[in-house]
Amino acid sequence: MVKFRPQRVRDPLHNLIEFRATEFENAMWNAIETPAFQRLRRVKQLGFSDLVYPGASHSRFAHSLGVFHTARMLMKIVKEKIGSDSFKETRADSALAAALVHDLGHGAFSHAFEDVGKRLGWELVENHEFATEQIILNTELSEILKNYDIPNIVSDIKNGGKDIYGAVVSSQFDADRLDYMRRDRLMTGTNHGAIDFDWLVANLEIAHVPYGVDEKQVGNVETFVLGPKAIYAAEAYVLGLFQLYPTVYYHKTTRGAEKIFSELLFRIASLVNDSSLNQTGLSANHPLVKYIRKPKDLKRFLDLDDTIVWGALPMLQNANDSIIKDLSKRLFERNLYKSVNLRHRIRLERDLDYSKESSDKIDKNCAEIQIKLADWKSNNQSQSHKILFDHVDRVPYKKFVESKGPLNQIRVKIETGDLVDLGERSEVVKAIRTFKVDRIYIPDGDDESEKIVEGMIRSKV
Repeated sequence: MVKFRPQRVRDPLHNLIEFRATEFENAMWNAIETPAFQRLRRVKQLGFSDLVYPGASHSRFAHSLGVFHTARMLMKIVKEKIGSDSFKETRADSALAAALVHDLGHGAFSHAFEDVGKRLGWELVENHEFATEQIILNTELSEILKNYDIPNIVSDIKNGGKDIYGAVVSSQFDADRLDYMRRDRLMTGTNHGAIDFDWLVANLEIAHVPYGVDEKQVGNVETFVLGPKAIYAAEAYVLGLFQLYPTVYYHKTTRGAEKIFSELLFRIASLVNDSSLNQTGLSANHPLVKYIRKPKDLKRFLDLDDTIVWGALPMLQNANDSIIKDLSKRLFERNLYKSVNLRHRIRLERDLDYSKESSDKIDKNCAEIQIKLADWKSNNQSQSHKILFDHVDRVPYKKFVESKGPLNQIRVKIETGDLVDLGERSEVVKAIRTFKVDRIYIPDGDDESEKIVEGMIRSKV
């Protein structure tokens, strides 16, 4: 009889994360010890956020362990609610495995690298879920996970939860979100984003939620809902997640660094693909160059992480290409571009208030400026790296008609036993507006770039 050893990991959020001496949890520990999983130690969870919050240097490795730990906690609730006789152990194991490996496909600096992948059509980079699938299927993880229903593992990661087990991996109360909300708040030190985790978990229930097409019910899905005593905790949960976006994820400095990083990598790739490697400061054997030349090669993708790219900056600062030299030096020294808040500028210039009508006018002006800037860039390619546009938004809560299905809503059981959408039940959630970012980044002291941007703004106000 094979004997397995228990394992323990000390974690700043969860304290002890334990792996018990069972066949399944031993397999998960073996998965953690693979090179593909260990690589996540060298990929930061929040990319460039440590340029703003020095403590935010935590890795996707730590987050992945935390997601597994949280998923086990949620799965225990599932077992208690549906009963041991109805609980499907093998299905639960595949969902827990998906929770553990869900982030394997993130590239160097995560979402900033994805932007480069989208611009260049690198599927492994632009779609981390696709990359995760390829890693599961084509590395030693395939052998480790083969007994735990790999198709279901991949499906839970790529397509979201189709049953209560999948809801642990992907839903409004999935293990991923419940870990990163608290972990990112802890590691950044921000006081925003607090949630009453214990009360939320204590009030989780399971229910069949109907879904339909064109107002006609076509089925139902089993997922997590909240008991009637948790409505205020649910409001705090929605608000807490929402507040992390303007304060952490979409912080102007973080986004500015991401834009410079994206521009730098795009420039390197353009020169490498144009047979101008000698202009970049990198050798032909550098992992970044090797990946650029074969972007479909999974091994070359896995050879890239934050440390490889960051470690290349001293070499890039010696590049013959002036753009690479400038952008790499700025990242290395945290001498970033200054931010121009377009929405704020337009509101002031046009003396607009905070009504929806005014917001719509600002949206229109920002979109027009973005188009105008794109035209300018296409006609001034040698200078295009000096003016960078950033547009992103965050919807606080997706109503059912706008979403992919019932798993994107928070359902609350009211006193009558009926299930209602939190977006309809809560006046607080109803009142939150979409957070929108429209910024332009330019080098501080670059009078020419500033003049161009000012001209575009004034032409619209």
